[in-house]
Amino acid sequence: MDPSRNGPNDERLSQGVSPKGSNLVLVGDFNERVILSTLRRHGPASKADLSRLVGLTSNAAGMIVKKLESGGLVRTRGKRYGGRGQPATVLELNPDGAYSIGVRVDRTKIETVLVDLCGTVLDRRTLHRLPMPAGATNYLADTIGKIRDALGETRKARLKGIGVAIPYNLGSWLRELDLPARKFRVWDRFDIGRELVRITGLPVFVENDGNAAAAAELIYGHGRQLANFLYLFVGPVIGGGLVLGSDYQRGETSNAGDVAVMPVGPSRLASSFATGAARTFLMTRASLHALERHYAHHGINASTDHDIEEIVVRSPAAFDEWLEDACDALSMSVLTSVHLLDIGHVVIDSDLPGALLVRLIDRLGQVISANIAESRRPPTLLQGSLGCDAGAVGAASLPLHMTYHPLPALLTSKTSERA
Repeated sequence: MDPSRNGPNDERLSQGVSPKGSNLVLVGDFNERVILSTLRRHGPASKADLSRLVGLTSNAAGMIVKKLESGGLVRTRGKRYGGRGQPATVLELNPDGAYSIGVRVDRTKIETVLVDLCGTVLDRRTLHRLPMPAGATNYLADTIGKIRDALGETRKARLKGIGVAIPYNLGSWLRELDLPARKFRVWDRFDIGRELVRITGLPVFVENDGNAAAAAELIYGHGRQLANFLYLFVGPVIGGGLVLGSDYQRGETSNAGDVAVMPVGPSRLASSFATGAARTFLMTRASLHALERHYAHHGINASTDHDIEEIVVRSPAAFDEWLEDACDALSMSVLTSVHLLDIGHVVIDSDLPGALLVRLIDRLGQVISANIAESRRPPTLLQGSLGCDAGAVGAASLPLHMTYHPLPALLTSKTSERA
């Protein structure tokens, strides 16, 4: 997709809307979302807890909870004993209150998942290749149809839509990634969101894959405790996202946090993508494609269809060489980002197995600490919460985020005109 062209959901996600007056209907809707968001962030809570946490009167919080219970979004977990007076009723999100389908499209595969309101993956289907757009449309029509049929009529009515996480500019940087132009450039002219609306009739939300994964971390992971963080995902191509003020940022072209094209120095690896230039892109060094290319240089097939952990055990030296080079490149990008934004946390996730990701995070932390400027503290590096599921669950989180997250635009007159 062309990032300069807005997707079908961009109007509702737009930034920079000037705050204006709001009416009571919108305020009520907003407060319902605040309650849901609070239960997601803090876990089970009583009405008194919710009243205190969100700054509403006990009566107002009680009325909102009653409405959410009747709508099936909140349920009673049990009673809390031990305090003064009557035992408090403890409430929680009802996982069966809503469902969403997520589609992760990248240069090597298509993943489709079904999640409930709490983000639990209930169904998962993977195509281990990326076909041409027509083939992808047929595959997704069949796959999404089967997922919807398996839900049954009652749960199907609670399906809030489809989210798509896809790299923008699939037809770019093909030389750096050793990919065929004929296959990938056609994707830049294909509107996957429009096609999915046509074949499913459901609302469809399309987002940059880095932003979608960051949204998943915001909703289901470290975002429940952190309001600000840089998010990185080391996949076939490294992706990123930015969370500020407990919401993920999109930027003017929906590419906020796109670390893949940040300039870094040239690699010292013999396997590196050589241009002769003084600079290259981060994606050519800190990505699984770069790791695969380095193993191929050593005569080892380490494509995404193989067990990378088993390959690393057999041939650890090649992984260590790539790790040093990747962390060298990553350290400069991370330091530039955290100094510019003045944020203290970086969340890193990956398609790498957990033990290998931990090694990457530990080594990156060492390199950053050795290069941090005087009077500055290195950022805290955290392992992501979702692993290889981040992209697909992030895609599935988009309809739920738009439906239930307390977006500031909900309280603007512009939103009121669209309602």
